[in-house]
Amino acid sequence: MICLEKKTVNISWKTCFRIGISAFLLFLGIYYWSAISGIFATLLGAAAPVVIGFAIAYVLNILMSFYERHYFKKSKKRKLVEKTKRPVCLTGAILTLLCIIALIVLLVVPELVDCVKFLVAKIPPLIEELLNSSFVRENIPKGILARLSGIDWMSYVTKLIETVSSGIGDAVGVVVNAVTSAVSVIVTVFLSIIFSLYLLSDKDKLAAQSMRLMKNYLSEKTTKRVTYTVSVVDDCFHKYIVGQCLEAVILGVLCTVGMLIFRFPYAAMIGTLVGFTALIPVAGAYIGAGVGAVMMLTESPLTALLFLVFIVVLQQLEGNLIYPKVVGNSVGLPAIWVLAAVTVGGGLYGILGMLIGVPIAAAIYRLVREDVKRREESNAPKEETATEAKE
Repeated sequence: MICLEKKTVNISWKTCFRIGISAFLLFLGIYYWSAISGIFATLLGAAAPVVIGFAIAYVLNILMSFYERHYFKKSKKRKLVEKTKRPVCLTGAILTLLCIIALIVLLVVPELVDCVKFLVAKIPPLIEELLNSSFVRENIPKGILARLSGIDWMSYVTKLIETVSSGIGDAVGVVVNAVTSAVSVIVTVFLSIIFSLYLLSDKDKLAAQSMRLMKNYLSEKTTKRVTYTVSVVDDCFHKYIVGQCLEAVILGVLCTVGMLIFRFPYAAMIGTLVGFTALIPVAGAYIGAGVGAVMMLTESPLTALLFLVFIVVLQQLEGNLIYPKVVGNSVGLPAIWVLAAVTVGGGLYGILGMLIGVPIAAAIYRLVREDVKRREESNAPKEETATEAKE
C-alpha cells in the first residue's frame, strides 16, 4: 500500500524579495543592453593589457612548466636549483617562443605569399584551358560555353586583386591611424609583457592568494567548485594547444616527406600550407589540401587527383595511428561537438573563435558530463528504495 504525503512549501519574504530584485535587474539588463554593452566594451578596452598579458603568460607557462619539470631533476644542489629554476626556465620559455615566432615568419609567411601569387597567376590560364578542352565543348551547351568563353578572366582576377588591394589599403589606413597613437600602443604592449612576466614569476604566490580569498569570502563547497572548474578549463586549453601544435607539425612534415617521395610538385610549399592550416580543427588540413590540389591542377589533373588520394590516406594514418599515441585523446570532445564548436566559434569570432571554441566546448562538455554522472549516482539509491517499496 502506497501512502502519499502532502508537503507544504513555505516561501519566505526574503526569497520573494530576491526573486523580485533578480527580475528587476534582468529587466534593466535587457532594456538598457546597448548602454551596458558599451560600458563592458569600454572596460574591456581599458583592461586590454591585462587580457593580452594573461594570454601571453598562459602560452609561456606551458613552455616554462615543461622546463621546470626537467630542470636538473637529479642534481644534489637542491637549494641552488630551486633558486635559479624560475628565472632560468622563464628566460628559456621566452627565447623558445621568440624562436617559434621567427621560424613561422621565415618559413610559413613566404610560402603563403608565394602560394597566393601562384594561384593568381595560374587560375585564369587554367580556366581558359578547361573551356577550350574537348570534354567541355562536347558536354556543355554552346550558348553557355559562348558566354563563358567571352569572359575576360584576367580582368576579373585583376578586379579581384584591386578589391583586395583596396581592402589592404583600408587596413593600411587603419594601421597608419594606429601608428599615430603609437604611444598608447607601445604602452599597451609594454604593460602586457610586464604583466605576463609578473604573473609567471609570482604565479605560485598569486595562486595561494587567490585560494585564501576564496576560502575567506566563499563557502567551502563554492570554493571547491570554482577550483575544480578552473582546473578543468586549464587542462582542456593546455591539452588543446599542445595537441594542435604537435599535430600540425607532424602532419606538415609527413605531407612534405610523402610528397617528396612520390615526386609531387611544390612539396615544401604545400606541406607548409597543410601544416599551418592544420591548426584549425577538423577542416584545417583539408583546406590546405584543397588549395594544394588547385595548384597541382595547373600542372596535371591526374597529379591533383593522386595528391587528394595521398592526403586522404595520410589523414587517416595520422588521425587513427599517430595522433592518438602522440597527443592522446586531446580534449576528449566527440567529433560532432568539435564540428559544432568550430562552426559556432567561427561564426562569432572568425579564426580566433575556431581556435578557442573547441577547448571552451570541451570544458563545458566535461563539466556537464561529470555533473550528470554525479547526479545519476546520487539518485540511484533513491530509485532502488522506491522500487523496493513498490514491491
